[in-house]
Amino acid sequence: TDEKIVTAMCGGTFIAFVIASLNRVFKLGLLSKLAERVTFVLIPPLLLIFLVLGTIFLGIATPTEGGAMGAMAALVMGFARRRLNMDLLKQALGSTTKLASFVMFIMIGATTFSLVFQAADGPKWVEHLLTSLPGGQVGFLIVVNIMIFFLAFFLDYFELSFIVVPLLGPVAEKMGIDLIWFGVLLAVNMQTSFMHPPFGFALFFLRSVAPEKQYVDRITHKVIEPVTTMQIYRGAVPFVLIQLVMVGVLIAFPGIVTGALDKPVAVDMNKVGDQMLEQLNDAGGGYGTENPFGAPEGGEEGSAAPEAPKDGSQAAPEAPAAGAYGSDDPAKALQDSLNPAPAAK
Repeated sequence: TDEKIVTAMCGGTFIAFVIASLNRVFKLGLLSKLAERVTFVLIPPLLLIFLVLGTIFLGIATPTEGGAMGAMAALVMGFARRRLNMDLLKQALGSTTKLASFVMFIMIGATTFSLVFQAADGPKWVEHLLTSLPGGQVGFLIVVNIMIFFLAFFLDYFELSFIVVPLLGPVAEKMGIDLIWFGVLLAVNMQTSFMHPPFGFALFFLRSVAPEKQYVDRITHKVIEPVTTMQIYRGAVPFVLIQLVMVGVLIAFPGIVTGALDKPVAVDMNKVGDQMLEQLNDAGGGYGTENPFGAPEGGEEGSAAPEAPKDGSQAAPEAPAAGAYGSDDPAKALQDSLNPAPAAK
């Protein structure tokens, strides 16, 4: 299982770290200088990866908690290696605040759009449009993926997730498509938004580090030409094609996603209703049929009707007959809801 694999990898990494530490302290000569150096260089990043992914696989932390542990470990490692100071920390916090505000405003706009769209019965229009496409599920998947691909040229991952996906999810569920597989498929497709010109985030990041002017390399002493924006756009095309190939693979082989999922359990509501009726009847002994006033239900022998007062005053009202409150019987109401009466002709 995944837990055993992760546990074994963590144990092997820890043993390698212990051996490398003993070799350095006692100078045992078990490792070469290169192997020892590589071990101490790789252990901290592996520890960071374990705190994020390992804790999630082992069930120790949720994805949110794993991300928080990874961020804290990265801060500790940065301070320990003296590559992080308070100025850089303030800059990182400022950038994080801006990004969080950016995402928050997208969520506010997406929520407002969704409310207005639902008020105008927009989901019904979308559902009618997509369910009437030729080809059934295959036609729906082709149209949706093409639409997501072209929207990714102008909208980023967050906007597509908050605006488009809530409109497509109910339609996919109505057509009998597994929502987990459908979500993974859309996520792989939406990843192309990071590499789509002209607004791909990955392209912006690469533009910020690529040289804009000609310079001489310090090691090879060769003249390096500047990298243009069009070169960056052309270089992103193969990676976009790889993402599209993965979309096709997920459509052709859905078992890649759904193979490890639990099979859905079919529940027969009629059987559940019958079982609840039996439990109510067994627990209450015909709950709802008893007389709330304590009067005899069938008229016992020797019982007589109450006499009218001799002074001419109004007689007290008689207790309602047994079964008069049958409409309030929860068992009977449940049975009526499960077996509705046929409509009158």
